[in-house]
Amino acid sequence: MAAFLPPFPRLVFTILEPLACIGGYIAPFLDTASFAAAQVPSITPTPLTSTTQILALQLGNCYGLLALICIGVLYSTNEPKVVRNYLIACAIADIGHIWVTYEVLGYANFVDVKSWNSLAWGNIGFTLFLFATRFAYLAGLFGDRINASVKKRA
Repeated sequence: MAAFLPPFPRLVFTILEPLACIGGYIAPFLDTASFAAAQVPSITPTPLTSTTQILALQLGNCYGLLALICIGVLYSTNEPKVVRNYLIACAIADIGHIWVTYEVLGYANFVDVKSWNSLAWGNIGFTLFLFATRFAYLAGLFGDRINASVKKRA
């Protein structure tokens, strides 16, 4: 496990994020129509087209893949460079995720936090939280734990 991560980022990246991704994997399989409709707050579910159904289920599958990659990387390596590169890739994907959500919702719905549903909170709020945590870790705001552990051994 990436034991060199400081406690807060370790909690976020090795527990909270995989659990959220597992939830994103399960949700479209439980109720595909509601999952698809909830991507945009205030839209009521309509009969699914085959295209919408496959896109919702493939999105769920991507969340499952992300959970497996997260667990696979963070639970199998102690290499700081591997974890750093993984977190950089995730941070870039976070920006893309938020941008796509903004593009579809539009400015007014994007900033109308009171009207967000649970998926908007996940797509915007939780993703911003993950990005901020990644950025803070990569910027060294949680301290230089790697060098501290190396100095203790010396």
